[in-house]
Amino acid sequence: MHNDVFSQPPMVWLPADHRLLGDHGHAMPFLLLGDKYARAVKVGAHAQPVMFPLADAAQVPQLLSLVDGVMLTGSPSNVHPSHFNEEVHDPSLPLDPERDSLTLTLVHACVAHGVPLLGICRGFQEINVALGGSLHQTVHAVTGLMDHREPDDAPIDQQYAPSHPVRLEPGCALAEWAGATEVMVNSLHGQGIGRLAPGLRPLAHAPDGLIEAFEVVGAREFAYAVQWHPEWRCWENPFYSAIFRAFGDAVRRRRQARLQEGRAFAAAPEKP
Repeated sequence: MHNDVFSQPPMVWLPADHRLLGDHGHAMPFLLLGDKYARAVKVGAHAQPVMFPLADAAQVPQLLSLVDGVMLTGSPSNVHPSHFNEEVHDPSLPLDPERDSLTLTLVHACVAHGVPLLGICRGFQEINVALGGSLHQTVHAVTGLMDHREPDDAPIDQQYAPSHPVRLEPGCALAEWAGATEVMVNSLHGQGIGRLAPGLRPLAHAPDGLIEAFEVVGAREFAYAVQWHPEWRCWENPFYSAIFRAFGDAVRRRRQARLQEGRAFAAAPEKP
């Protein structure tokens, strides 16, 4: 059977969530990835989502060399506030220190090596924290800010429906993808940007002024993150589709460069 590595789709690494699941008091550890994130990569970016179960920070250089992009997904868990020098304000909210350990290292590696990087919700917050920013642990408790959480008792389609506008910076990539400088997005988050990290440029703001998207200034490749959830049925929303199409174009550029490097290495004469 013919198996041409050069015809295979690019691969995008999606880190797993660590969660305890089970009934009747018998909780067991699971490694999880939301279907909607993997499906958006597959359908929207035309790339193959991959996971590396139990990957740790020490393995980031080795594993990153195997993929063409990284997408940091949303999650029910929050970034541990110790990473921005705060105590936990609400112990009832879920945390995932194992994921923090991997993704905060992964952010630095992607930026340093020009690996396409897309952050969504928790992933948006991870990039900000990794690069030196902070978070509001309870956005709705901050004076002047809206409640950005979804209604708990609403159907899932309603929770992920557009709920407020964001103002996009004129001329930025997001405005180009949206074809406008204001667009409606969904909103399902309790935490948000407090202090923006150095080296990040805000690209979108909610009506209350909260930063909802940014780019990594000077990044060699695609390095964008959004607080909303463009993965939700991205193929039905032209703006969301454009985000994943641009991300897919970036990971294909990365794959082409990796393959060319591999060809050059294979063709190089051996040293005597």
